[in-house]
Amino acid sequence: MRAVLQRVKHASVTIENQIYSRIDTGILILLGIMDTDTMEDIEWLVNKIINMRIFGDAEGKMNYSVMDNSASLMIVSQFTLYGSTKKGNRPSFIKAAKPDIAIPLYDSFIKYTKEKSGLNVQTGSFGADMKLDLLNDGPVTIIIDTKIRE
Repeated sequence: MRAVLQRVKHASVTIENQIYSRIDTGILILLGIMDTDTMEDIEWLVNKIINMRIFGDAEGKMNYSVMDNSASLMIVSQFTLYGSTKKGNRPSFIKAAKPDIAIPLYDSFIKYTKEKSGLNVQTGSFGADMKLDLLNDGPVTIIIDTKIRE
């Protein structure tokens, strides 16, 4: 799994000109899934995200996690995170999991995040044409890949 985390002041997902979900202060998680991903990847990634200290303390130092701040999370599926630009000018998405594998993993990621964090967790809609509106805070953007646990 690959995730791009963006610390946000607010974020929303619009589908067919209707707001589908929204959060205030928190983390927008763009989530890419490969067909080799497992529940172990989900557990590791969720624990990493909810405990990552990317929120500032009184002195502005990143000392607090989304859990410490009781902030919100928004999870949006993003198969393009596995786009390969190695050959040609059109990205190849061959490494991205097909929906029959990706949807159950995406749903499990959401469920595990809700259970583990107890926070307000909002989502996008898998496979939908979504419009994201966000105010990146900082900006702070972190990339995590479960296959590269450094």
